[in-house]
Amino acid sequence: MQVFYVNAKLARRHIDHPAISGDEVAGLLDERAIADGTPVYLDDETMMPLEPLCSWGRKLSGAELAEGTLKDYGRMVARLADFQSERGRDLLSATESDLQAYKKVRTELQERPVGDRTWHKEAQLIDQFYSHLVERGVLRSRPRRMVVRGRRLKQKMDIRHLTFGQYRYFRDVGLGGQLPDSSVNRSFRGWAPHRNRAAADLALSTGMRWREWATVLLPELGVGAGYRVDEVTFTVQACAKYGKARTIYVPQDAMRSLEPYLMIERPELAARSARSLAKRHRELFVVSRINHESGVVHGTLDGVRREFVMSAMEHWLRRITVRETDAGLEALAVFICRGGLLPEADSWKRYRHGAWRRMVALQDESTPSLPIKRWRWHDMRHTYALQLLSYLERQMDGDEPDAAARRRRHRSYLSGHIRLNPLLIVSRRLGHSSPATTFEYLEYTDDQLYDFDEAFRGWVGEVGSEASYAKIAAHAFGLEQRGQD
Repeated sequence: MQVFYVNAKLARRHIDHPAISGDEVAGLLDERAIADGTPVYLDDETMMPLEPLCSWGRKLSGAELAEGTLKDYGRMVARLADFQSERGRDLLSATESDLQAYKKVRTELQERPVGDRTWHKEAQLIDQFYSHLVERGVLRSRPRRMVVRGRRLKQKMDIRHLTFGQYRYFRDVGLGGQLPDSSVNRSFRGWAPHRNRAAADLALSTGMRWREWATVLLPELGVGAGYRVDEVTFTVQACAKYGKARTIYVPQDAMRSLEPYLMIERPELAARSARSLAKRHRELFVVSRINHESGVVHGTLDGVRREFVMSAMEHWLRRITVRETDAGLEALAVFICRGGLLPEADSWKRYRHGAWRRMVALQDESTPSLPIKRWRWHDMRHTYALQLLSYLERQMDGDEPDAAARRRRHRSYLSGHIRLNPLLIVSRRLGHSSPATTFEYLEYTDDQLYDFDEAFRGWVGEVGSEASYAKIAAHAFGLEQRGQD
């Protein structure tokens, strides 16, 4: 059995047959509301559709799931089918013992066993798959449900944060290619250090998730508006988790940190890729006009005039969005790679792993302590949350020394001071669905490493900068709107 995934854009681009054209195929997919990413299961020998698997994929297509989620679900069922095939059986003949054996392989025996959370998600999907077969009359009964009913052990969040010294070492030595004493490392063979340093500063100073900061567009940061932008706010939604909209505030120091990359590295990367992008212009969204005030971009996609609100543009669309310049086509994304488009997750992972190897190789007696596990991009978000929460708490609590008293006071904020409660402010800034998620950060806010007069003083930008996250805190509180200092 082989599994493929629907992609209307690829069909339009590559199908050219006397019987049916790519445009006709894409039209049929659109008419029948078959979403991109829908799994299609084919027989190895005949390449004919396999039932009831394809019907299951069709049902998933109507569930309004993201393309990546559809693909993940398709792979999960295909993996179980392969397991059954190796045992000389098929999906329809699976018994309780088959599913228990599959669980043991996934959670214990395979080279990289999955954790409880991953298995729970997979077990839920398998349970839904067999429920679907029973509903359609394909099976009289399903194997015993593998999803545990009742209480489940809640895994604690893996909150990892960096100290000031650790962050500067990660950013400047690991990503920026400097030596520990801040001098130039002439043996550095990394690529685009200004881009990677700017990405780290943007992630740290905004608390955005990887999918949010890695896909940000130039107009969202006010680049190209015709005037200098010191700080900016914009809305993320389509690239946010669960599509939950929230406002992002980018402080002045993060904007200044972007300038070396935007003025030195990015133009060179864009010039190198202009010719290759020109060859692909039919598969790109070519922007002809940008309305900075309304946040709307106008252009041509698949030969059709389209317009999009930038906050509603998903990751795949942002990746293929380009604009016409004097030098040719240029990506509209802030961060681009050698190919001219924004780097994908694997590329950012490679940049981070390369930074970690340099950090370990260059560590000496002056190096901050390094953790056992390499840092993740998401750790910038955790550091942002903890620093801002600590700072807001200190502003609210003053010199209250007792941690228990502070926590009692925070609980009272939830009912009496919703708008100014530090926990809720940070929760909104991070886009958490529930303040309970943010509450787990509180146990870290009493660490001595956060005993700074102002959160993030000197973190973002160059050494000696008067950068302060007090301004971010003021923005979070809305003090500027109320005319307070």
